[in-house]
Amino acid sequence: MATAVDIDVTIVRNPASGEEVGRVPRGGAADAAEAVARAQDGFPGWWDTPAAKRGAIVRAGAEAVLAQRDELALQLTLEQGKPLREARIEITRFVHTLEHYAGLAKNLRGAYVPNLDVRTHGLVLKRPLGVVVAIVPWNFPTTLLGNKLGPALVCGNVVVAKPAETTPLTTLRIAEIMGEHGLPEDVFQVVTGKGSVLGEALVTDPRVAKVAFTGSTPVGKHVAELAARGVKRVTLELGGSDPMIVLDDSDVDAAVSAASVGRFFNCGQACLAVKRLYLHEQIADQFVEKLLEKVRKLRVGAGTAEGTTIGPLHSEEQRTTLEDQVDSTLERGGELLAGGRRPDGEEYASGWFYEPTLILEPSHDSKLAMEEVFGPALPIWRIGGLEEGIARANASEFGLGSSIWTRDLTAATLAAEKLEAGYTWINSAQIIYDELPFGGFGESGVGKEHGNEALDYYQESKAVVVKQSPR
Repeated sequence: MATAVDIDVTIVRNPASGEEVGRVPRGGAADAAEAVARAQDGFPGWWDTPAAKRGAIVRAGAEAVLAQRDELALQLTLEQGKPLREARIEITRFVHTLEHYAGLAKNLRGAYVPNLDVRTHGLVLKRPLGVVVAIVPWNFPTTLLGNKLGPALVCGNVVVAKPAETTPLTTLRIAEIMGEHGLPEDVFQVVTGKGSVLGEALVTDPRVAKVAFTGSTPVGKHVAELAARGVKRVTLELGGSDPMIVLDDSDVDAAVSAASVGRFFNCGQACLAVKRLYLHEQIADQFVEKLLEKVRKLRVGAGTAEGTTIGPLHSEEQRTTLEDQVDSTLERGGELLAGGRRPDGEEYASGWFYEPTLILEPSHDSKLAMEEVFGPALPIWRIGGLEEGIARANASEFGLGSSIWTRDLTAATLAAEKLEAGYTWINSAQIIYDELPFGGFGESGVGKEHGNEALDYYQESKAVVVKQSPR
């Protein structure tokens, strides 16, 4: 029988062991309403704060977070599962994003339009939206928060963040640190609870002006439907099935490294992971052999263990889903080159571990080809050339990221133009830059994060006409 404690709190567990690492309140509709009310009360003062000062406050908070990176990284590893090295990278990325937007605070601009009419000019004012709800998933709980928090705060908005139910601890600590270093408490709040209850209450609250969501496409569609009832602004960064095309003139060694990191970083649990690999037939065998060598060197283990390069999947549900995708795909054809199972050994008995997996030439309508795969499994196909590669890459409902490896400038330019994705890397690993806009096509979402473009999604443009009196 459930106790009051069981009902009112969420127990956060280590994906590598199942052990409890913390407890947080399981908030409901009343908690959502209270957080929004506090944010609304804090909005006028934050809006009135000069933009440069807002930027300075955000920067001070980011620097304080960086000073406690090791503590935060350990917390992140314990609740999410990723290796400590990757957790440190994630905390650093969060800080860099906040610093980037803090630096842009002094550059917020409106516009002046002369000579609209006789003795008449126009102004374009930029003003914040108000209360922003940031809904963040479990795979990168801090960097994906930073994508929303940085532009929202420097533009003068206030933020209520709802982390995933399974990864709230690092986010809560970051909010504490930033509050201790000058950020008003009502300006950035974190509320914890189930998305189906707390998230829905936040999205439908009439005082909320915008919802910034990162997560799966089905949940994103539901968020969009709820937000539409109140005609709220939304930014949706949703699922992906990113293709990687490698042509016969490419730097094979560099491309192999990019494919390995791009697929297996964070145990493959990334929207922008390489999820479909298309190799020119002339270099395919060489490429696969080199990739196999890298995969064999990957070390599966707890994120806190020395030498671990792949941690566990985040949850039992994630592993079950991946197992179904792999097994179903192999039933339809394809050659299993590596992995395809849970690792043996006592150290793996209590966590959600799965071996890095490569499958050659599976069916193009298999689950690994058609669905978003959130785990360390990579399907590989041979192609005859660029045109076939682009056609195969575009045969997906998703359009988040993509990449191509070639020394041919013409081929690279054609791929950049024709690949139906919001981001294309040419001879580059899948690294997101704060300077460039990021957002998907099709089922991968709407709106942009990163870049100056992100600021537009946290501001409203207001036209003003000024008629001068005759002299």
